[in-house]
Amino acid sequence: MKRATKSQFKWKRKAFASVLMCLCFGTLVLLMHTHYSRIMTLASIRPQMNTIQRPKIAFLFIARNRLPLDMLWDVFFQVGGEGKFSIYVHSMPGFLFNKVTTRSGFFLNRQVNDSIQVDWGEATMIEAERILLKHALEDPLNQRFAFVSDSCIPLYSFKYIYDYVMSTRTSFVDSFADTKDGRYNPKMDPIIPVQNWRKGSQWAVLTRKHAEVVVKDNTVFPMFQLYCKRKSLPEFWRDRPVPADTSKEHNCIPDEHYVQTLLAQEGLEGEITRRSLTHSSWDLTSTRDRERRGWHPMTYKYSDATPMLIKSIKDIDNIYYETEYRREWCSSKGKPSLCFLFARKFTRPAALRLLNTTTLELR
Repeated sequence: MKRATKSQFKWKRKAFASVLMCLCFGTLVLLMHTHYSRIMTLASIRPQMNTIQRPKIAFLFIARNRLPLDMLWDVFFQVGGEGKFSIYVHSMPGFLFNKVTTRSGFFLNRQVNDSIQVDWGEATMIEAERILLKHALEDPLNQRFAFVSDSCIPLYSFKYIYDYVMSTRTSFVDSFADTKDGRYNPKMDPIIPVQNWRKGSQWAVLTRKHAEVVVKDNTVFPMFQLYCKRKSLPEFWRDRPVPADTSKEHNCIPDEHYVQTLLAQEGLEGEITRRSLTHSSWDLTSTRDRERRGWHPMTYKYSDATPMLIKSIKDIDNIYYETEYRREWCSSKGKPSLCFLFARKFTRPAALRLLNTTTLELR
């Protein structure tokens, strides 16, 4: 009887010990699970805090093939631009930006895959702009769209340019009434009436709304393809029939009219700042042919690239539009400011010379 009682006591003690161990183990597992969950929660919060998604500027480069000034833009993007920009390049079909064709990691594989052959003074230029915008609009964070040429340089740091562009809800589009050159073709009427005809620089910075307007346009663009064409010149007569009377041709350069006219046509001129952020110097004495004077801006070579030149561009605070008797005083954040953030056309040696100075304030 005593043995049975003793055996029963041992069994109860073992059972109690087992239950106690199970409780301790369960509590430990619960504590570990709670601690792990807390760690995972913190881990998921920290990346979100460190990678706050900001609106971006899409830089839309239009190039013949490679970007000769990529080394200067590389310095520009390095400081202050993390997560605030994206890059798209329209180059000749088949051209790739790899370690052989660019020294900047920012441009690697940034070419669009559906580029076309672009000819100066043809509608293919504005078609390339539309292609770039189409690709850039695929990223919802892209809120500004800046057209940049392959000979263009930034004049300030990324932070300065970003704050300047983002400080307003308007697009920056050089736009004025074209009453002087006679580029308007009456055949565009009534789809594009003459009162909506505008001229200006193609180097615009567009808001997302206006970029979408350009991409969705199926009215103004076809008219430009048909009736806005460069005047026939002897060097191009091999590609086109010789005109019977060149004096009756309309010398229309599509990229100098398209975006401006489209926004006027859509009644959106109240939503734009009517000036470009890119400076170009139009040398009217660079050719003996009076008819061709002013067709191309001045190109700055190594000897031209001095601190004095850059200062003279940066000091410009107003632009006068002769055909409208309008002076555009430049402002930013509601205060008077300098007009230009970019400048062109610079050769590679000229850009390298500027890069070795502190003139551009890129850092």
